[in-house]
Amino acid sequence: MKTLILGSGGREGALVRALSVTTARSDLFAAPGNPGMRDVATLIDLDPLDADAVAAWCGEHDIDLCVIGPEAPLVAGVADTVRAAGIACFGPSRAAARLEASKAFAKDVMESAGVATAACLVCRSEDEVAAALDRFGAPYVVKDDGLAAGKGVVVTEDRDGALAHGRACVAGDGQVVVEEFLDGPEVSLFCLCDGHTVVPLSPAQDFKRVFDGQRGPNTGGMGAYAPLSWIDADLVDRVVAEVAEPVVAEMARRGTPFTGLLYCGLALTSRGVRVVEFNVRFGDPETQVVLPLEGERVGELLWRAATGTLADAPARGDNTPGAAVTVVITNEGYPGPLTRPGEVIGGLDEAAQVEGVYVIHAGTAERDGEIIATGGRVLNIVATGDTLEQARERAYRAVAAIDVPGSHYRGDIARVQAEA
Repeated sequence: MKTLILGSGGREGALVRALSVTTARSDLFAAPGNPGMRDVATLIDLDPLDADAVAAWCGEHDIDLCVIGPEAPLVAGVADTVRAAGIACFGPSRAAARLEASKAFAKDVMESAGVATAACLVCRSEDEVAAALDRFGAPYVVKDDGLAAGKGVVVTEDRDGALAHGRACVAGDGQVVVEEFLDGPEVSLFCLCDGHTVVPLSPAQDFKRVFDGQRGPNTGGMGAYAPLSWIDADLVDRVVAEVAEPVVAEMARRGTPFTGLLYCGLALTSRGVRVVEFNVRFGDPETQVVLPLEGERVGELLWRAATGTLADAPARGDNTPGAAVTVVITNEGYPGPLTRPGEVIGGLDEAAQVEGVYVIHAGTAERDGEIIATGGRVLNIVATGDTLEQARERAYRAVAAIDVPGSHYRGDIARVQAEA
């Protein structure tokens, strides 16, 4: 199967690696990709946001499946154009992608579908934000209604800080969602959907705060691990039945069937499971630890989701790792403005020699034959093992081999279980 992956970050790197297990390099393409994908895929100079160019390239090169990684092309309607050209596409339509593009829309869908989530108010002025903050109280939760690359949410005890974030979001006729704080650990569950059937993958836990011990601002994710031994055995089945399937049915009822990946961000609160947010694509960095646990069936799952045949999806094979851990190495200054972009990365070969480890590039480029750090999240060090403890030890042994001047990483990924 000839496959094109759109995107250039760690999530797309994880998808390319997973597909490379069953797809030859000559049949696997990434646009625009990054240097870490070059060994297993052919990199294409193609703008993922240019829907017409993507569809035309797929047609000219007999692509069987187009997989859209980032949220921006989905919200822009690239999947619609690709499908209209007769090419199977993994990713929701522009209309269905509103589940991520607008938190207010997602709340409306959840209410109609009877899905449990945090109580909220949609605010369009500073006065409305202030009133909502007073209604729900601290800790204050303020969410930019639109796309914000994982950095649009403020959770704080500081009312002035919460109000300032809300004020910035409503400026220029924008809107913001203020909601009640959800206690309890958070869990990420990826659900593959073909418009009617839902197939869940292994649940994972992401570490959002930039510093150890859940300190500092939210980021796009500093690391993750899977599986989660501490959750209830029936949690996945309950989330599929009570969250994913009702939402998929509601989207179909509205005439905007959902196909692709429904990311369910969940809080396991004292009052039960609540939805924190939906995304409409694979999460980063959870994808890096979930896909290795799926073995060789990843390509077929994506194909079946894109072609409406998930009911016939293969079961997970026996020859898969017991656990996976990823640690994110970030550039100095992240998640704020970067202070040292362009530093040369050392130790990549040494890290990859650790058993069970591979390195996925997230924010890198090539300059004069050397790999340099260009993005906020630079590298994902992924380790698999028979146990979580083994995978974690391998991951940090490989992290120690990497040299990115001024870089930072958390030292407690997969150690502070159920508190990330």
